[in-house]
Amino acid sequence: MAAIAVDVEHLVKSFGTVRAVQEVSFAVLHGEIFGLLGSNGAGKTTTIRMILDLIRPDSGRIAVLGGAFTEATKERIGYLPEERGLYRDMKLWDLMLFMGQLKGLSLAAVKERAERYLKQVDLWDARELKAEALSRGMGQKAQFVAAAMHEPDLVIIDEPFSGLDPVNTQVIRELIYTMRARGAAIIMSTHQMHQVEEMCQRILLIDRGQAMLYGELDEVRDRFSTNTVEVQLSGDIGAVPGVVSAERQNGGYRLALGDGTAPEDVLRALVNTPGVQVHRFERLRTSLDDIFVQVVGHRVETGEEEVRP
Repeated sequence: MAAIAVDVEHLVKSFGTVRAVQEVSFAVLHGEIFGLLGSNGAGKTTTIRMILDLIRPDSGRIAVLGGAFTEATKERIGYLPEERGLYRDMKLWDLMLFMGQLKGLSLAAVKERAERYLKQVDLWDARELKAEALSRGMGQKAQFVAAAMHEPDLVIIDEPFSGLDPVNTQVIRELIYTMRARGAAIIMSTHQMHQVEEMCQRILLIDRGQAMLYGELDEVRDRFSTNTVEVQLSGDIGAVPGVVSAERQNGGYRLALGDGTAPEDVLRALVNTPGVQVHRFERLRTSLDDIFVQVVGHRVETGEEEVRP
């Protein structure tokens, strides 16, 4: 098992009479992309701010990169907040040099990394532009580079794909995958459930300050999946033991399986049926968005975040 980068135990935080975070516990591992999910006001941003030591919990324990949060810890963290902001009058190149040195890099190291990262996100030719002249997508990529170029051990990114077209979304995804391969722990808070499904290994779903779902994404999806499979085949399907109903759909069949019937048993029966050739066999898995609805009771919302101090 990979080493723990962030360890949170029984975290509690209130603002007046509002309990923003209630007894939340979770761990984030090095070398994983961890999804932090929830609607507006769920407690995500408050949790992130406590991890970053920007606000203190009322009770509970947080260990970041092996211990209590210190000044040295800050240099090992990259943070991309949802509320973006660049110094509008500074040129992009000067911004990169400034931000890199703030994180403890030497000028030579900053120049090398800034050039490498700006080229990777297709911003090298824009390095002499002032921040105010950058498009929203360009500014988004610039801030991501500023958060990542010191190659931190922990990266916290809030809505990293906001304002990006599909091409630039893929560019940022590749950067995130590179950081994961380097062993960084990545906490990704986003409303884009399909990104979570494709990128995250484990998730925490918070609602009204409480942890509702926590664990391996595949296990969570299996827990909510219906016992239904889709199959495309040649030949007559006939009667298959354990299949309650067979509905024709998209040139194939959707099979509802009885309680206690494993999809593997149905596949084996089909493969062994004379005259039947199976071309595709897939268990239907409930989408993360639908799981969110089942647990929370409504679709995930976008917009402003929760109560803040």
